[in-house]
Amino acid sequence: MRPRRRPIDPVRPTPRDTTRINDAIRVPRVRLIDEDGSQLGITSIDEARAYAYGKNLDLVEVAAQADPPVAKVMDYGKYRYEQEQKAKQARKHQSQVQVKEIKLRPKIGEHDYRTKKGHVERFLNQRAKVKVTIMFRGRETTHPERGRDLLLRLADDVKEIGQIESQPLLDGRNMVMLLSPTKNAGVKRDAENEDAQRSQEAVQGDGRRADPAPAGDAQPQPGEEVVEA
Repeated sequence: MRPRRRPIDPVRPTPRDTTRINDAIRVPRVRLIDEDGSQLGITSIDEARAYAYGKNLDLVEVAAQADPPVAKVMDYGKYRYEQEQKAKQARKHQSQVQVKEIKLRPKIGEHDYRTKKGHVERFLNQRAKVKVTIMFRGRETTHPERGRDLLLRLADDVKEIGQIESQPLLDGRNMVMLLSPTKNAGVKRDAENEDAQRSQEAVQGDGRRADPAPAGDAQPQPGEEVVEA
């Protein structure tokens, strides 16, 4: 039996630039815009191209649906490069919001509660959202107010760095609350990191102090015998 061949995944084509420039513009007339944005009026396509070529620039169709279409004189290669750089910077500065999840039981012990609260504080200081879930089992579902009270207690304990974005909501056997970081989240951690960095710089600065003079260069003290070579 011949083994089955896996279907080849089609390669996603690279988006093609469909902007019409120079000779690709096939309309008889265009509304011409100069490189500085000034309006030059409606001209024939041949006159518009000649005007752009006279400036050693390109004629670019910027509004194909207009009547007549709008064409602008520009350096198209430079324009494309600037647009790509702007898009790259925009992607770089986009912040991805992370959502962490913490699960609790309605009858959680005090020690476990403090541990879970520490995790929530750590996530909020990392400027991540925290989804807190109370898991009910058996007859615990008959007292959902216990889970709600526990969630509200947690929200009150971390109110300096976290705020309720979604109020406690019962979803089947679980109750869910969403916390989001406040503007104070991570401020203390950043300050501690800055203090640590300053301390390290101070230690390095002390290490660059001049070394004490060697013992051989010290002046002879009274009563000492100086031996000449």
